[in-house]
Amino acid sequence: MAVDRTRTRTDTTSRTSWLPLVALALAQFVMVLDQSAMNVSISTLVDDFDTTVTTIQAVITLYCLVMAMFMLTGGKIGDIIGRRRAFVVGLVVYACGSAMTALAPTVLVLTLGWSILEGLGAALVLPAMVALIAGNFEGASRKVAYAVIGGVAGAGIAVGPILGGWATTEYSWRIIFAGEVVLVALILVMTPKVADAARTGPAPRLDTVGTVLSAAGLGLVVLGVLQSSAWGWIKPKGDSPLTPFGFSLTIFVVGAGVLLLWAFTQWLDRRERGGRDPLVHLTLLEIAPLRAGLIGLFSQNLILMGIFFTIPLYLQLVIGLDALETGVQMLPVSITMFIASAAGSRLSARSSIRSIVRVGLATAALAATLLMATIEPELDNPSFLLSMAVLGVGMGLIASQLGNVVQSSVDASGRGEAGGLQFTGQQLGSSLGVALLGAIVLSGLTTNFLTNISEDDRINSAVSEQVGVAAGSGIDFVASDQIAAAALSAGLDEPTSEALVDSYESAQLQALKTGLLVAGLLALLSLAFTKDLPRGLPDDPGDTDEAGAGSQA
Repeated sequence: MAVDRTRTRTDTTSRTSWLPLVALALAQFVMVLDQSAMNVSISTLVDDFDTTVTTIQAVITLYCLVMAMFMLTGGKIGDIIGRRRAFVVGLVVYACGSAMTALAPTVLVLTLGWSILEGLGAALVLPAMVALIAGNFEGASRKVAYAVIGGVAGAGIAVGPILGGWATTEYSWRIIFAGEVVLVALILVMTPKVADAARTGPAPRLDTVGTVLSAAGLGLVVLGVLQSSAWGWIKPKGDSPLTPFGFSLTIFVVGAGVLLLWAFTQWLDRRERGGRDPLVHLTLLEIAPLRAGLIGLFSQNLILMGIFFTIPLYLQLVIGLDALETGVQMLPVSITMFIASAAGSRLSARSSIRSIVRVGLATAALAATLLMATIEPELDNPSFLLSMAVLGVGMGLIASQLGNVVQSSVDASGRGEAGGLQFTGQQLGSSLGVALLGAIVLSGLTTNFLTNISEDDRINSAVSEQVGVAAGSGIDFVASDQIAAAALSAGLDEPTSEALVDSYESAQLQALKTGLLVAGLLALLSLAFTKDLPRGLPDDPGDTDEAGAGSQA
């Protein structure tokens, strides 16, 4: 009779599962949409709020960072109050943030709505969503559901530029956030069709000390990386507020973050030894496939979001495209990422997961190399579109595998925490990707510009020294027309002004290529952490307590 009940349950699931999947997939789409849609609107946001690229970089980074800081806490809250309730509460908070962002009159309000409220809402929604997928699907259906969610996440990241470009050019970037409010309302209408995920054992208690330590530690690490272009990495720049022992503040802020994260691990160990429920059980990281999956998700988002921040700078501020034209140029990523993600779920039946992810990382490294070759003063349309298509293939192959690897490595009792770890890794990768590649590009811009003007015979030593003093604390990434206007307004003659513009344009290209080179090297470095990825998954992942052990074989 047990077998018959199982068959009946599976048959029922197969008949009713797709409505919950639509709701969950739409939630995934909304969570990642503005993360990518607003990258093509950077120059418009700078103009609308009369601010700088660096400020908008910080707002984008903070959105991802808030999610990373509170994702573990969001997963634990889902365990306490129920995954579906956490999902609903998170959606409401996210919608409030979207509405505030759509109406934002200042950068401060933009940051509060987009970075803070949306980030906190997503931190509740995403871990609950992963657990709800596992609770609503079984066997082969679960594998398909994870592949669909991975594909939708990839599509949201990739479709974002074309959607954001269209909205920004034809109407306003605010339309994106207003549309999210409507989509969230639609998801909430469908949520009653989503069955709550079962919880095993008593409801845990929230570890507030662990929450503070983990959030503060992650926040300080990313803050240090984000500010490195202004403060300097080791040698301090003019904008460094403090210079302890003659060094940049960056290394001390990052070091303090690492110290707090170490204290976080010690606190968790102390709570476990005392029989109290920790924010996350570190023993989960002893599961080799889960650990490898988390590193893979971190790497994927670091590379993709770093490139997605870098490429619009080239297309808009170097080439001069508007937001819609920028979105069109990035469209190949959308198409190939969705196709590769769908194909990847089928390939896993014939090829090992490890091999598919390795091919994805190698393809991403190839794409970064191709993009470096296309970063020139004049846009080579066919070459650029091909490079973006190759990037989409690599990212899609990775996305198709790793979510299922993480969730299939644990049993039902560990899915909430595994989901928290999964999205912490993803959003930490996103925030560090924007912060790191952005800092490398901006630092490289300043260094290359100063080097170029010192070596240009058309620029006399007095002007070179004057520019060096003005740019000593860093310069912003702007259109070269602004450099020409600033030079002429400073009273420089036309030949000198032209030389400064040439030096700046050359520095822009070299800085962008450096950022892409780092992205390619990170993709290759990530290959070293794929050895623990499984060759395949259990037939019915996560349904038994032995799923975690089985996936390590």
